[in-house]
Formats: sequence, structure tokens, C-alpha cells
Amino acid sequence: MMSSEFFTAWFLPGVWVTCQVTVYAAALAAAVSFGVGLARGSRLWIVRFVAGTYFEVFRGMSALVLMFWMFFALPLFGWQLAPMWAGVSALGLTYGAYGSEIVRGSLAAVSPAQREAGIALNFSRLQRLRLIELPQAWPEMIPPFNNLLVELLKGTALVSVITVADMTFAGNLVRLGTNETTPVYTLLLVLYFVLAFLITRGMRLLERRAKAGVGQRPGKTGGTAPASGARGERVPAGSQSTAGGTA
Repeated sequence: MMSSEFFTAWFLPGVWVTCQVTVYAAALAAAVSFGVGLARGSRLWIVRFVAGTYFEVFRGMSALVLMFWMFFALPLFGWQLAPMWAGVSALGLTYGAYGSEIVRGSLAAVSPAQREAGIALNFSRLQRLRLIELPQAWPEMIPPFNNLLVELLKGTALVSVITVADMTFAGNLVRLGTNETTPVYTLLLVLYFVLAFLITRGMRLLERRAKAGVGQRPGKTGGTAPASGARGERVPAGSQSTAGGTA
């Protein structure tokens, strides 16, 4: 019979390991997402080619097989990774490829008039990206990034197959020790749901703040609406960012 001792001795440490893997893999995925996503919009064809190749290759790979390769095959080339870092690397590189498309698409959705305004103000490419494009694209990235982060959290269960003692690994050990299948896996489902719910609430808070930063406010239907100007006209999203660049 599963007792509180099993929960405190196995599940709580497993929750901590799952959170660690999620945070580390998310940090790597974020770096890859922005690096590859920005590179895919480069003016240099070779940069676009390399970034596009990375996107196509890692999007088409299985995260589990890549994890096996990093853990079992990479040592044959003289590079041994600890189980956790093999799992973090495989998840971060794979989900980073998905995230790069979010970054590329959100930047491409910025109005061309905003870019032309930056050119007219003699902004460099980096200044236009930092002051105009990213502030407007960032709020649109957050909802799909939220979904991707929840998927990443659930994907961390894969690290249990390379002996990382996450929640799933701990649950399997407890099931073997107690022969209690239904309570163990029900508890695992609840724990993953709670963590996913906390991530979603945090990302929604971040989304509201990001939209407020570009002059948007929550609409009556739960969406967002542009803020009104002094005479009641609607101010285009991102106008504050452009104005901030001209000050």
C-alpha cells in the first residue's frame, strides 16, 4: 500500500528533478529558438540556409531517439554526458527547433510600415529589432510558447528511460515496490497537471504584462484590444515602442 513515506521519499525528489529538467531544457530551447529564429530572417543566404537546415533536421527528429543517441552513442566519440544533461540537451535542441518557427513567424507578422518607420529614422538593423520588432512580436510569441513549454514539461517524462530520477522514474519504482498501479499513475497525472497549470498561469500573467507594454489591454471577450488615444482613436500596437526609439 502506497503511504506518505513513499511520497516524501520518492515523489517529492522526483518533482524537483522534473522541475530542474524543465527549467534547464526550457532555457536551452529559448536560446535556440531566438538564435535560429532570428537567423532565419537574416539577409545572408548562408545564415538562412544553416538555420533552416537546423530547423528541418531537428524538427524531424524523435526527441527520445536523440536522447538515446546522446547518452549511448556520443560516448563512442569520447564525449560522455551525465544522464540529466543528455536529456536536457535532447529536449532543448528539439523543442528549440519548434520555438524558432514561433519567433520567425511572430517577427514576420510585424507590420512592414513599422520597419519602414525605423529605416526612415535611420535606425540600424539591430536597433529596429530591439526597439520596434521584438517589443511588438514578443506578446504574440507568449501563447504558443506557453503551449510549447507545457509540451516540454510532459516531454521530460522521457528522461526516465535513461535513469534520470524524475517523477515518472520515481513512480515506476514505487509501483514496482508496492504493486499499486492505479494510485501511482493517477498521482503522476495529477502532479503533471498541477505543474502545467502553474506554468500556464505564469505565462498568462507574463502575456498580460507584455501586451500592456505595447499599449494593448484585455478585451471584453478575453482577448486584447488596442488602447485608445487622447481623442478616442485607437493607437496601433507598438506605437509606444516606436515613439520610445525616437526620443
